[in-house]
Amino acid sequence: MKRYVWFIFYLFLTGACSRTSQLPATNQVVQQVTNNGVTRIQDVVYGRKFGMALTMEVLKPAKPNGIGVVYAMSGGWYSDYGTIKQRLKHFHYFTDRGQTVFLVLHGSAPRYQVGEVVQDMHRAVRFIRYHAAEYGVDPNRLGISGMSSGGHLSVSIGTGAGRPDSLKTSDPVDNVSSRVQAVACFFPPADLVNYGHTNRLFVECDTVRRFWLQFGVDGKSREEKQVVMQKLSPIHFISKETPPTLLLHGTVDPLVPLEQSERFIAKLKETGIPAQLIIHQGGAHGWAEMWESDLGVVADWFDTYLKKN
Repeated sequence: MKRYVWFIFYLFLTGACSRTSQLPATNQVVQQVTNNGVTRIQDVVYGRKFGMALTMEVLKPAKPNGIGVVYAMSGGWYSDYGTIKQRLKHFHYFTDRGQTVFLVLHGSAPRYQVGEVVQDMHRAVRFIRYHAAEYGVDPNRLGISGMSSGGHLSVSIGTGAGRPDSLKTSDPVDNVSSRVQAVACFFPPADLVNYGHTNRLFVECDTVRRFWLQFGVDGKSREEKQVVMQKLSPIHFISKETPPTLLLHGTVDPLVPLEQSERFIAKLKETGIPAQLIIHQGGAHGWAEMWESDLGVVADWFDTYLKKN
């Protein structure tokens, strides 16, 4: 009996009984074509960290027009594959126009902190740009979108917040840019230093208390917390290089105050960046008609600012 147990243990260690050994190679992704001619490419690995694969899904229209839409599947800086299943039907607003959609899953809270999540998104954009030709996408015609924390990640990528100065690795993906050419997203936390009120840190606002741990500042001094909030606040990274940006926000959002988008758009306009804020009267942290109308508005924004020159 002991010999049998040890034999099974040996098989487990060598991988013979491991489920991992049954997984397909990274280039053997699952593909299927939907009724409207869109090819759904599942489980594309765009990076790895601490033994974990970072994945995305790609929705490639029958006739790609060269525009790539990076969509951050994120809420509360948490990313779940199940969300793709729930929202998959809505992304036709992009693919109907010929836009290729990249549904990006990132490392999630509570295991990974917000700063690490931002890095995942930079990696995803680099991967998409490096492999653009494979998906019928122009590497210089990329837009980014998401809602709530996905909006925060979108404007972070748009402004370059959290972008490392240089990546000295042997991976060719790390040698390309993570810049995008347009941003269109929903109710993003944009200024974590002045959140709802001047000089109130995000991690001092009770309405978002459940997200404080995601920033890794528990037990730190207020000065230390402010440094972290500053680094993760896209509004402080706006420059002449920030791409055209559209934000959509509700007037009664209980989690992300409307002033976050108002001040962000105002600063973009002061800097000379094409920018627009669409305000939904009575809209909370989302609104009923969001998917049925506003994704079309987002797709139109990308069509306008990602035209082929």
